[in-house]
Amino acid sequence: MAHPRPFRFGVQLSRADTGAEWAALARKAEDFGYSTLFVPDHFGDQLSPAVALMAAADATTDLRVGPLVLDNDFRHPVVLAKEAASIDRLSGGRLELGIGAGWMNDDYDQSGIAMDPPGVRIDRLEEALDVLEGLFAPGAFSYEGKHYRISALDGLPKPVQPDGPRVVIGGGGRRLLSLAARRADIVGVSPSIRSGRVDAAAARDGAADGTDRKLGWVRDAAGSRYGDVEINMLIFACVVTDDRASAIDAMAPLFGVPPEIVSDHPHAWVGTVAQICDDLIARRERWDASYLVVQGSDAMDAAAPIVARLAGT
Repeated sequence: MAHPRPFRFGVQLSRADTGAEWAALARKAEDFGYSTLFVPDHFGDQLSPAVALMAAADATTDLRVGPLVLDNDFRHPVVLAKEAASIDRLSGGRLELGIGAGWMNDDYDQSGIAMDPPGVRIDRLEEALDVLEGLFAPGAFSYEGKHYRISALDGLPKPVQPDGPRVVIGGGGRRLLSLAARRADIVGVSPSIRSGRVDAAAARDGAADGTDRKLGWVRDAAGSRYGDVEINMLIFACVVTDDRASAIDAMAPLFGVPPEIVSDHPHAWVGTVAQICDDLIARRERWDASYLVVQGSDAMDAAAPIVARLAGT
C-alpha cells in the first residue's frame, strides 16, 4: 500500500427549505464526525453551491466545506477564484475546492450553455487550474492561454490556506484522472459517465475491475507525488442491513449489473455496520481509498455508526 491514510468521511447534501434546516443538517454532519459537507453543482432542485457552503461553514466550527464538484464551464476562473478565496477566508480556511470538466447533459441542454467535446472541456479545465493557482499566489498574475487571458490581475482576497484550498478533481476516464493525478490534492475516482446520464454502463464502469484500472492510471500519472494524493470515492448506495444477500439481489437491477458485481462495488455499501467497515478497510488496502463521501441526509444518518468506528483510523 502506497500511503495508508486514516479514513475520513464526507456527506454530499444539496437542498433544504429554510436556512435553519440547512444549518441543522450541517451541525448534524459535524456532530456525527463527518470531515466535510459537499454540495454538487447542477441547475436542478438544489441550493447554490457558494451560498450553501458559506451558510454551512457559518453554522459549524470545524466542518470543512466544498463543492463536489463545480462545473468549470459555468464560471470564469477569475470569478471562481474570488468566490473560493472569500469562502476560504470567511470560513477560517475550511474550503476544499472541487472542480471538474462537466458531464451532465441536462445542465447544458436546459441552460443553453454549449457542451464542447470532452477534450476541449478538459483542456479548458487545465487552463482554469493554472489561472486559479496564479490568482491565489501573491502579486499580480498574467496568463495567455487558448481559453483564458489574464492581464496583470492580483486576485484578492487571498485564501487563508497557504497556496490556496486543497483541490479536488474527480473523473472516470484516463485523461481526466491523469490530470487529477498531476494537479489535484484529492483525486476522486468515479465511474465514467459517457452518456451524460447515470446509467447501467456507468455502474459497470465503476465496478471493482474498472477501479483497479483507474487507480493504475492515477499512480502512473502521479509518479513520485502519488504518496501526497488522497484518494476519494463518492458512494452511490448505502444500505445498512442484517440481510446483505437480499439487499444486494434487490440492488443489482437498479445498478444494471449482476449481484456479484454489486457485492464488491467500490461505490456501494451493503451489509451490517461491521460488514461494511470490513469492506472499507479491504478497499483501502486495494485502492488506497480513504476519503469516502455518502449522498443525502438519509445516507448521512445510516452511515453515522460507520463514521464513528472508522474516522481517523
